[in-house]
Amino acid sequence: MTIEWGWFPDHAGEMARLTADHLATAVPAVLLGLLIALPLAVLAHRIRPLRGAILGASNILYTIPSLAFFVLLLPVTGLTRTTAIVGLTVYTLVVLVRNTVEGLDAVPVKVREASTAMGTGPLRTLLTVELPLALPVIMAGVRVATVMSLSLVSVASYIGYGGLGQLFTDGFQRNFPTPVIAGVALTLLLALAADAVLVTVQWLCTPWLRGTTSRQRTSLWRKAA
Repeated sequence: MTIEWGWFPDHAGEMARLTADHLATAVPAVLLGLLIALPLAVLAHRIRPLRGAILGASNILYTIPSLAFFVLLLPVTGLTRTTAIVGLTVYTLVVLVRNTVEGLDAVPVKVREASTAMGTGPLRTLLTVELPLALPVIMAGVRVATVMSLSLVSVASYIGYGGLGQLFTDGFQRNFPTPVIAGVALTLLLALAADAVLVTVQWLCTPWLRGTTSRQRTSLWRKAA
C-alpha cells in the first residue's frame, strides 16, 4: 500500500468541503434524535407500562441495516440530505432514549420528594431538578450517538450525501488507497473533536460536579434531599 502524499495538498479544498458536508448531515441527526428522545424517555420513565414498548421499538429500528433503511426512505424523501438525516436520527434513538431513561431513574426519589414538598410542579421539577441531575448520563448517550452518527454518515454516500464517505467510494473504485486513508483519518479526527466539545459542554453545564468523585456526587444528592 503506497500513499501519494502530494494528493493531500492538491485536494485540501475537496476534503474541507466533504468535512463540512459530513458535519451538516451528522449534527442535525443528533439534535433531532435528542429532541425526539427526551419526551419519549420522560414518558417511559413516568409511565412504566410504556417503557418496554418505547425501548423495544427503538431497539427494533436499530436492527435495520443502515443501507437498507436508506433505500426504504428513498420513495418518501428522495435522493436528498433529508434521507440521510432521517436515517441517522432513527439510529441515535436507541442510545439517547435508553440513556435518558437511565439518567432519570438514577435521580434519588428523595430529591423529587423534596422538590414537590417545596411546591414545585412536575414540569418544573423535571426541568430544574431531574434533567440537570440526569445530565451526565444523558450526555454520555449524546457522545456515543454523535460518534456513531459521524461513522454512519459514510454509508449515505450511496445516495450522494455521505460526506467523507465519498473519499472511500472514490478510493475503492480506483483502487487508490490515499483517499480512503484521508477519509478514515478525517472521520476519526471529527469524532475526537466532537467528543471533546461535548465533554466541555457537559463540564460547563454541570458546575456542581466539577472536581467531585462519584461518592461525593452521591453525598451531594443526599444533602439536596
